[in-house]
Order: sequence, then structure tokens, then C-alpha cells
Amino acid sequence: MPIKIQSDLPAKEQLEKENIFVMDENRALHQDVRPIEIGILNLMPVKEDTELQLLRALSNTPLQVDVNFLTLTTHVSKNTSLAHLNKFYSTVPELIASGIKLDGLIITGAPLEQLDYEKVDFWDELKSIFDWADTNVTSTLCVCWGALAGLYHYYGIPKYSLDEKLSGIYPNKILDRKVELVRGCDDVIFAPHSRFSVISHEDIDKVPNLKVLAESKEAGIFLVIDESCGKIFMMGHPEYDRMTLDEEYHRDLNRGLHPIIPKNYYPDNDPTERPTLTWRSTATLLYTNWLNYYVYQTTPYEWNQ
Repeated sequence: MPIKIQSDLPAKEQLEKENIFVMDENRALHQDVRPIEIGILNLMPVKEDTELQLLRALSNTPLQVDVNFLTLTTHVSKNTSLAHLNKFYSTVPELIASGIKLDGLIITGAPLEQLDYEKVDFWDELKSIFDWADTNVTSTLCVCWGALAGLYHYYGIPKYSLDEKLSGIYPNKILDRKVELVRGCDDVIFAPHSRFSVISHEDIDKVPNLKVLAESKEAGIFLVIDESCGKIFMMGHPEYDRMTLDEEYHRDLNRGLHPIIPKNYYPDNDPTERPTLTWRSTATLLYTNWLNYYVYQTTPYEWNQ
């Protein structure tokens, strides 16, 4: 089954070129099914890139997924046009007013790890969205900075700054293969990491409901789940494209920031070579398992039930 998006979303053309089944609004109206309503609170600067990455990751499932892109009221995006935001995005209050009830919510990363949470200009609004999702969304999936922020807001777990940016493709060992999120995964899964902060296993262990599902010796914790409510925190970016880390590396290089070469990414560690894609199957499995086990299997057909 397809992901349902607006007919003129720019990502639609690229997804169709990749033979990914997308359905526009007109065709969806003739489908007598209950689609899974997924919200994506997109906090990344270049929102179009993140749209494409997440839509691709959500597309490999037999479920019909209706995607709602969300933005903030208290922050002005500098890297995405206002016309794009006005056309394809809504705020959480607008979503509530429309009567749409979300089954699942994805909160993306943001390049804010070197700031204290309280100094982020939209922190109060994000806290209110976390609290709203706690009682109005079946399962919330937080990614990278979104995961760090969620763990801090819900459980008071701090982040610890690194001396240099963690960037590359890292092996992550699965610690409990019986948990449905990692069902079907290999013992070791690869995923991109791109951040300036880590969290402590010790801090996670202090919270009874939290469980570390996967971690890396080099990159630290990758997956955490709250087993009591289905909240999932993912420190890496399995949805990243082949060239995303390359673009980040050359962007920082051009800014004179002297970035490290992303580890385990370029053949022979040569930034002029095309990166080898080693994590796409992991992304497909994790996002499919989330949609199936934590959203679809848990959400009632009628919300008033």
C-alpha cells in the first residue's frame, strides 16, 4: 500500500522515479480503508530533504499511511521558503482544529545540540507538543536531537557534549532481539550518526521503563524505548540518503570548520569516492516495525474507542 501525500509535494516526483508507491489525495478519496495518520514535526533546516528521506523510509509497508507535515508557530525557518511551509505544513493547533487525530508522530532532529535546551527559541512550544503527544498520539518516534530533547523533557536525562562531531556509519549491536522494534534485524545493524552529544547508559538505567535496544562501542546508544507507552528514541539517522553525510561534510569544509571525515563511509576513507550504502535495509525495517507494531497494531480503528 502507498504513502498518501499532497499531489504537488515536490518529493512526490522523486519518489515516483524510485518506483515508490505514492498516492495523491484524489485517488485516496476512493479507497475505503482507515489510513494510518502520521505527523512529522520537521525541525530540520532544509525541510524538503528530510521530507524525501522520511517518506522513503515510511513507504515499505502494506499499510496506507497519510502523512501530515507539521511546523512550529514560534520559530521562523531560514532555509525553507514560506510558500512551501504555507502550502504543505500545518501547526499542531491547526491540525487539532481540522479534526485529524494522529496515530503516530515523528519528531526529527535539528542542528541544536551545542545549545542548552532552555536556550532553544522554540523550547516551550516543543515541550507543549511533547505533552500533547503524550495523551493524543499512540506512539511517538523521536530522532537524533529530537530524541535527546524527548529524553530530557520526559525523564530529565541530560546530554553530554563531545569534543568533536560524531559523524559516520557505525555498527550498532542489538541487545534484545525479542523487542518488536528490532524484529527481523541482524545482530549488528549499521546506521548514520551525525551529532555533537551522547547520552549515558547509566542515566537510562535509572529510569525503570526505559530500555536500551541497540548501541555502538564508538557512537554510544542508538535505540531506546519506553516499554510502558511505546515512545521510541533513535539517536542516529537511518533515514539518511546515501549522500547526506557527504553534503554535511563538504558544507562544513566550505565553512572552514575542519570537519573530520565521516567514519566507515567513503571507500578507502577517500571523500572523493561515492559512499557505499550499507544502512537502507535497517531504515526500512525500523520504520516498518514502528508503523506496524507500535502504531497500527495499537491504534483503535475508531478513535472514540
